[in-house]
Amino acid sequence: MTLATTRRTGLVEQVIEQLRGSVASGEWPIDSRIPAEPELAAALGVGRNTVREAIRALAHGGLLEVRQGDGTYVRATSEVSGALRRLRGAEFREVLQVRRCLEMEGARLAAQVRTAADLRELRRLLKRRNWTSPSDDPESFARADTEFHVAVVRASHNVVLTELYRGLTELVMSSVATVADEPATAVKDHDRLVAAIAAGDVEAAGREAGGFIDEMLERSPGSDGAPT
Repeated sequence: MTLATTRRTGLVEQVIEQLRGSVASGEWPIDSRIPAEPELAAALGVGRNTVREAIRALAHGGLLEVRQGDGTYVRATSEVSGALRRLRGAEFREVLQVRRCLEMEGARLAAQVRTAADLRELRRLLKRRNWTSPSDDPESFARADTEFHVAVVRASHNVVLTELYRGLTELVMSSVATVADEPATAVKDHDRLVAAIAAGDVEAAGREAGGFIDEMLERSPGSDGAPT
């Protein structure tokens, strides 16, 4: 862990930003335990009370989780994701509905503005996804599938849309893992989605992006089996 020494103004806010940065960069992965307060205080050149207050704020936001007698763990990659991870049961459908909106618009925009580099990345990630078996290794498949969908939204070159979608990353991965034992849904062919984006076909890209989530919605809690 490498943290810059803080300035003497706004110490708590600065520590919050540095801790948040360590999570966002992947230096502290999900479910990992972060360094103890004395270690963080020494690395940052601040008092333990300052570190404790910063951790408390991030825990309140859902980014960190303080486990008494065990330490502090990374709970999510962003406060938005941390809040969404609290959703349970029928609210899973609401996550899928939001995911559908973001991915459809991301795919439609990507079909309009994608670059050659975007297409290379999409094809690379799709190939890796297709090589991963959801039944043999559901966790790796969920990760590969999620990385592909993040790349689709990123190809929209809409920063706000991409950041909103990144906030859903853990829940997207969770939703993929939830249906990983249903081959018809989990391994839905995404080749046509990439082809539509490559061809600049806005309507087809949106249709392909939303179609497989519609199938997930039909299988989700609270569904009456009617088309979404």
